[in-house]
Amino acid sequence: MKIEDSVVLITGAATRVGRHVARHLAGLGASIAFSYYLEDEPWKEAKAEFEALGRPAYAQKVEIRDRAQVLGWVHGAAEALGRVDALINSASIWLKSPLLEISEADWDLAMDVNVKGPFMCSQAAAEVMQKQGAGVIINITDLSAFQVWEGYAHHAASKAALVSLTKYMAMELAPTIRVNAVAPGTVMLPEGASEAKREWAVSKSVLGRIGSPEDVSRMVEFLIENDFITGSVHFVDGGRALT
Repeated sequence: MKIEDSVVLITGAATRVGRHVARHLAGLGASIAFSYYLEDEPWKEAKAEFEALGRPAYAQKVEIRDRAQVLGWVHGAAEALGRVDALINSASIWLKSPLLEISEADWDLAMDVNVKGPFMCSQAAAEVMQKQGAGVIINITDLSAFQVWEGYAHHAASKAALVSLTKYMAMELAPTIRVNAVAPGTVMLPEGASEAKREWAVSKSVLGRIGSPEDVSRMVEFLIENDFITGSVHFVDGGRALT
């Protein structure tokens, strides 16, 4: 699938890596429809940034745990921009707590945002894509789905579930829709991260450095355009999964 003149839906693209991916694809000629969660997110600035690259953009406040809101966003984007060619499930939540202190509410929150949300967005987008005859879905997971990170049991379980969901969707939606996942390593440190945190991240990389959101963006670009890849997980981690 060519990115130029396509319509790409991205959850959580007002900030951080999702915004970088959306900007990269807009620069390649895609129209961007993105969701955001809070009104105080810089979604207006993100929308203007994407539009400045020459293609229209569509933004909507969406609670991705709410089916009605998800359907409203997907169908609203399709109506505004004409079609839905790709969906990138980027919105996520990071929760940390020792195993025996994880509350039921936090467990449910991790599963709802990191698994249920992508599932419902994918269902809604897939219905549109099937009518069109083609489409691509990319789920953003992370290395916790494959490694044991102390204190992140609920987060890791949700990301592992997203990997499994990726494979099931790839099988059941083929051949019309391709579904893959991207598992980034450290590509963007939290705001205000200490030098010790940076040094730790570098030490975990086989390549001896942290990555950048652009590394994830280029992988997303590759997976959208390569029509013979589905059901796979692609690490963008500087080799951290090897350690």
